[in-house]
Amino acid sequence: MRILVIGAGGAQGGAVARRLAAEGYEVRGLSRTGAAPDGVRPFAADLGDAARVREAFDGVTHVSVTLPLVFEAELVEAYVRNVLGAASAARVRRLVLNTGNRLPARATGVAAFDTRRKAAATALGSGVPSVVLSPPLYLENLAAPGVWGPLVERGVLRQPLPGDVPVSWLTHADLAAATLGALTGDGPVGAVLEVGGPPVTGAELAAAAGARYEELEVAAFEAGLAAALGPGAAAGVADTYRWIAAHGRDLYGGDGTAGRPGTRVTSPREWLAARLRTAR
Repeated sequence: MRILVIGAGGAQGGAVARRLAAEGYEVRGLSRTGAAPDGVRPFAADLGDAARVREAFDGVTHVSVTLPLVFEAELVEAYVRNVLGAASAARVRRLVLNTGNRLPARATGVAAFDTRRKAAATALGSGVPSVVLSPPLYLENLAAPGVWGPLVERGVLRQPLPGDVPVSWLTHADLAAATLGALTGDGPVGAVLEVGGPPVTGAELAAAAGARYEELEVAAFEAGLAAALGPGAAAGVADTYRWIAAHGRDLYGGDGTAGRPGTRVTSPREWLAARLRTAR
């Protein structure tokens, strides 16, 4: 197996690339800047450059895809078209697409959801043997300075959702385990796997950390996120939180597994306890 990890320079794709390399696989990591974890062969490419994307697939048998935080419909469609065209030409044996968040069952008018819904449908209908991973929110989001600082210093957990909305969580390491299973397992292609643990409300999450919950205004969350991601990506992510607050009470589920038989995900309580022991 020779595995291409698209998005290897990011948090999600980087975790996948590290896990695959640690398992002894030959891994090529594609990112726009050429950044890749240690042990992964870097490959710089813009997903909008079809010829360069085809070069990245040279000799590749399997591919993991995490799309960048871009939500313009035409641009995302071009990215997906270039990736699937290259995968088809290379005759890859399996493609695993990470949608980056749970996807509502219907169109929402929220670009971050709708572009990924279309990407998943396109992959599954492309003829390329594909599996779609649909994760929930990531526990690493709680380590952001605007969240972690108030939690450790004042015992306040701040999130841009009402405290009674249930949300499922996953760690980047658990995403990597799910991707490994989807790439190397003998399960059927054409599946959509919802990975993540049982949902908990913000109030329950705060209680697990010995803290109180405080709803953060989405506009303030977006402003903080813009400093790290840029205004376009921050607006796209913030819109998902607005939708979840209004419509998302049934969006998240999960049975505590990460896509492989016998594999369980890290619970929010476990993750918070480990981080807080180090911080306090």
